[in-house]
Amino acid sequence: MKDNFFNTIDTFWQVNVIGYIQQLQENPVRLILFFIDLAIVIFLAYKLIKITKNSRVWQLMKGIALLIVATLVSGWIHLDILHSILTSIMTYGVIALIVIFQPELRRGLEQLGTNKLTKFFGIDKDIITKTKEDIYKIVIAVKELADHHTGGLIVIERDIKIGDIAETGVEINSEVSPQLLVNLFVPNTPLHDGAVVISNNRIVAAACILPLANDKEIAKELGTRHRAAIGISKETDSIAIVVSEETGKISIAKDGVLMADVDEETLKKTLMKHVVTNRFGEGNNKKAERIKKMKMKFKNKS
Repeated sequence: MKDNFFNTIDTFWQVNVIGYIQQLQENPVRLILFFIDLAIVIFLAYKLIKITKNSRVWQLMKGIALLIVATLVSGWIHLDILHSILTSIMTYGVIALIVIFQPELRRGLEQLGTNKLTKFFGIDKDIITKTKEDIYKIVIAVKELADHHTGGLIVIERDIKIGDIAETGVEINSEVSPQLLVNLFVPNTPLHDGAVVISNNRIVAAACILPLANDKEIAKELGTRHRAAIGISKETDSIAIVVSEETGKISIAKDGVLMADVDEETLKKTLMKHVVTNRFGEGNNKKAERIKKMKMKFKNKS
């Protein structure tokens, strides 16, 4: 039994490994193809594991791997009855797998004809297009909050990083979604009080604490959310969006100035202008100097 096992290993080594190395020596061009081939296989295996790891498919794959190993081992040590049963299961298992994985297989084949395939290979959308889509989602969420008089405070990070602010809240790390944004501000829920921080096209954190503006020029009737929005926009170049719980009105804070009672279209145009279109405008040298000063000020206060 032991001799048969080692003979099998030796035959595999001689025919497959040594034989393939000799072919590469005779034709060096195949070495390049070998590395390309190996890289593609590793990449596809990595993507497959990444896709299936958090689904029920992952558990099935582990069971299949165990079944294959059991079949090979039972053959090597001559457990003939068990090996015969396992071999039969493996033979008809292909049909069973097609039935079990039918939804996943259909979804994968459908993706071959759609742009979802680019996402599978890690090719994301253009950052400007993605940012525009996120702005539309934010506007939808803000409008929903305003219609139901649900208070909200959303901070959109731009050039100056506000990681310290995000760390004061609860990590979310999610794609921008209007449904999620609305749910985060539902009254009497753990994360409704505080600000939501959006950075690099993701909802980074919720229930974040912002610096409050205490200028005497600020109207006394403004609540904590408005003062927090003005405060963060004054200390950084972030844009803050506020929804009043009492009136349902939408306000935008930028550069320490509050634009009160804006409508949906104004909100969208403002975000498009200052987050997308004019991101590096206003004279690059002048803006760069201003951002540098704000970064130093924010760093000192942190």
